Amino acid sequence: MFISAYWLLTLGLSALYAFFFVLYIKHWKSLLYFKNTEGYAPQTCISVLIPARDEAENILPCLQSILKNNYPTHLFEIIVIDDHSEDLTPQYVRDLGHPNVRLIELKNYVKLGENQPFKKRAIEAAISESKGTIIVTTDGDCLVPPNWLLLFAEFYEQKGKRFIAAPVNFYAENTFFERFQSLDYVGMMGITGAGVQGQFTRMCNGANLCYEKKLFYEVGGFKGIDHVASGDDMLLMQKVAKMYPDALGFLKNADATVLTKAKPTIKDFFGQRMRWASKSSSYTEFFTVFQLAAVFLFCCNIVLSLFLVVFFGFNFLLFLIPISVKILFDFIFLRMTTRFFNRPDLMKSFLISQILHVLYIVCVGFFSNFKKKYVWKGRTVK
Repeated sequence: MFISAYWLLTLGLSALYAFFFVLYIKHWKSLLYFKNTEGYAPQTCISVLIPARDEAENILPCLQSILKNNYPTHLFEIIVIDDHSEDLTPQYVRDLGHPNVRLIELKNYVKLGENQPFKKRAIEAAISESKGTIIVTTDGDCLVPPNWLLLFAEFYEQKGKRFIAAPVNFYAENTFFERFQSLDYVGMMGITGAGVQGQFTRMCNGANLCYEKKLFYEVGGFKGIDHVASGDDMLLMQKVAKMYPDALGFLKNADATVLTKAKPTIKDFFGQRMRWASKSSSYTEFFTVFQLAAVFLFCCNIVLSLFLVVFFGFNFLLFLIPISVKILFDFIFLRMTTRFFNRPDLMKSFLISQILHVLYIVCVGFFSNFKKKYVWKGRTVK
């Protein structure tokens, strides 16, 4: 009886995983590539917001990459919001002395000892003082491409999308572990674009996000989602999707990709993924939660099936079928997305990455249900 039920579970989860990837592949392919029109002259004023805490090593390269953008200087501003940094981050921004760059210090809005979602408060403060029609957010450890603002502006003006997600990738990997993260991230960007296109999963990354200032206030900003320290991106996106489902778009262009670096250690990596997982309990979209739960159970099933085969002599097909389904559909999808983002080199790490992917999904999914607090930017938050 147990064996029959377990076989049905294994086949059902495998079929469900395959179904998800058929959806991802279909909608990623149907998502149209967007590029700037030759001779395009932007009309939109943009405020770029950078919440930063202890980013002294990264903030100047980040700002310089934005200032090198091919965008009229009178149509954009950069607001760096220093979140109680304990290094020279605010001093470096002041010393830059560029007329397009402003510094806001969060200590003037929120006291350090208060239990606050600091990043959300930083963004709120900057939006209240911003001049732009649209808000573009990134992080202090990121580098942006030269046509970044130009692409956002024309996409906004042409498509009429009021909330725009765009891709984030890693770069300058030095180890296999960093290449594994890059491959995983490229896959997530493909799923993000496909989900937005198909309107079945709303995912985005605050390191490369654009939305109308007016829209932010129309949906009540972060009200109702500010009990979670993070979630300034996906939770806001889901609020927008409830009120304006057709307002969301994904900017499919490799040249719109914001770059950052992968986590150097396993501890840092798990800290990041635990933080992401911690906000999943606040997701309001059933299908998004359903997918996350199904993928977690599918990966658990792979691990348990291997255990049953090795230690209890169960039929090897019990493990072979789900792992083959995962490898096949992941390979098809990742080959497609790595080529799009000009990173086919990452596929050299594909097979070994599959093992790590299963293990980290199981571990993060399991421990995130018990560990509700984590360290982020030197703070213990939940």
